[in-house]
Amino acid sequence: MNKDTEVSEGMEVSSRRASVDMEVPEEIERFNVTFRIQHVIMLVTFLLLAFTGWALKYPELDQSKWWVRIWGGPETAGRIHRVAGVTMLLDFVWHVIYLFYRFATGKSQILNPVTTLIPLPRDVVDVVKNYLYFFGLSKTKPKFGKFSYIHKFDYWAVFWGMFIIGISGFILAFPVFSSQFFPAFTLNWIWPLLFVLHSDEALLAIVFILFWHFFNEHLKWGKFPMSWTWLTGRISAEELRHEHPLEYERLFGKGDAE
Repeated sequence: MNKDTEVSEGMEVSSRRASVDMEVPEEIERFNVTFRIQHVIMLVTFLLLAFTGWALKYPELDQSKWWVRIWGGPETAGRIHRVAGVTMLLDFVWHVIYLFYRFATGKSQILNPVTTLIPLPRDVVDVVKNYLYFFGLSKTKPKFGKFSYIHKFDYWAVFWGMFIIGISGFILAFPVFSSQFFPAFTLNWIWPLLFVLHSDEALLAIVFILFWHFFNEHLKWGKFPMSWTWLTGRISAEELRHEHPLEYERLFGKGDAE
């Protein structure tokens, strides 16, 4: 290969790169419509469960009495709570099946370290780097892919919560059907235990959503008062470049994110 050929090929690569630079769209799809519908269902059922469950958990409080009446009394509130709970469980099952479908059809890049939601050793390193940056001990922020360690922790916490709250809630909602699966010696203590598991894990979930999820996705600087991604499914190219530089590099080339 002579020098002129090398120069020509270099100019061609530069030209293709410049073309890519010019074609960076203003917005990029982050979540498709199916994921957005699943999230909306999860949000609505979560709010219904939190509002009705809180009143049913503390019926002896004066503050709970008027709140229960808003929902039509304890019986109606209980029905709403059960319907919302079953709907949330079905939505969760749909989400898991849809994930397997996307993986099987090659539509998901779950094995790509830049796009995966699976926790990796790199995430532990990112946690350390981020705290060093927060405390002024490092001048360099970690570079996140499509999902940071915050997103991954947020996402997988739902699986833990659904396992504890979902199973205990289903058993409490259908006690006659569920009781046949418990040995006789457990019947004196299993129901109070299930109630504690269900209500306390639900309280933890409410606190987690309010102080972790809402802050990181909606209330922190640059997103307040709300990020619209959960409705539009889209994120601006500038926000992607700033918050998910590795994903930006994967889509548009490394030079754009630096």
